[in-house]
Amino acid sequence: MHEHITDAVKTPSLIRLSPNVVLVRFETLKVYAALGAVRALLAAGTVRRGQTLVDSSSGIYALALAMACHRYGLRCHIVASTTVDATIRAQLEVLGATVDRMPPSDDLRLDQRRRVARVRELLERHPDMHWMRQYHDPVHYLGYAELADLVREALDPGPLAVVGSVGTGSSTGGLVRALREHDPAVRLVGVQPFGSVTFGSERFVDPDSIIAGIGSAIPFDNVRHDLYDRVHWLDFRHAMSATVALLRDHAVFAGLSTGAADLAAGWESARHPDHTHLVIGADTGHRYTERVFARHREALDPAGLAPVEIEALDELTPPWSVMDWRRRAYGALVPAQLRRKHRVP
Repeated sequence: MHEHITDAVKTPSLIRLSPNVVLVRFETLKVYAALGAVRALLAAGTVRRGQTLVDSSSGIYALALAMACHRYGLRCHIVASTTVDATIRAQLEVLGATVDRMPPSDDLRLDQRRRVARVRELLERHPDMHWMRQYHDPVHYLGYAELADLVREALDPGPLAVVGSVGTGSSTGGLVRALREHDPAVRLVGVQPFGSVTFGSERFVDPDSIIAGIGSAIPFDNVRHDLYDRVHWLDFRHAMSATVALLRDHAVFAGLSTGAADLAAGWESARHPDHTHLVIGADTGHRYTERVFARHREALDPAGLAPVEIEALDELTPPWSVMDWRRRAYGALVPAQLRRKHRVP
């Protein structure tokens, strides 16, 4: 018996996809981030019941934050990406959240920048609002310690690799940081789209790329580059094909980031058969119905796909590249002039 729907929503399903690949699938993964952050902020006195929490979101964090606010008696204001669909928007409004939606745009970089600007405008008008800063505040790492305990109890002991989209950095980073407190050897494999600034692929343009939830058009402080052992970059068609295959082969209806992570995990598991590869399935496939599943006839067979293995970022090659990151800081691999160009806003 759950006290609140958030306890039920955050409970994942663990599904074995192959002998050494396990999917941890969520309805809304970011409930862990939102609940952990809100609880910590309330406990510290940083926010109080009745106060308004505001943040920018491309979808699943918005819903998670609105549910956390519903649970703890807080108000919620979401500056929503153009990618937020009618289903999520309606849920937010019924939950009592105020929703600012950005104008329609095919340019997700412009969309992210507009959202940040709108949040700053709101804070100037309403200084009592608290900006959650899911992209930058490490308080969003805290909730994933609970998930790490669940993973350690559910999986057989032995070498472990976590494979997931990087996104804001909190889910993969928070989970692995907690797991490494018990086993420093746990590997972390991050997945990125071409066009994301997070791991240096912003010079590429993928017209169909959905950056939301996988990469970013602006730098995020919550991405701890030195946590990652390996990074995969995938174009939209590869990610779409893997997402369709996950439904076809395993009856798992999941989002684009889950399919991309599963494709990377398949390649990794063949090279590290001694490791269990835990694929993070952040959300369901509902918001990808038109852009992914309706195009299933365009999907490639993942069995015939393989990455180009590279040793430096200037060797990045679409549609799929992979590189040993070796837990290095971003500055160790990216020229200083590029780092200055992309300061955190």
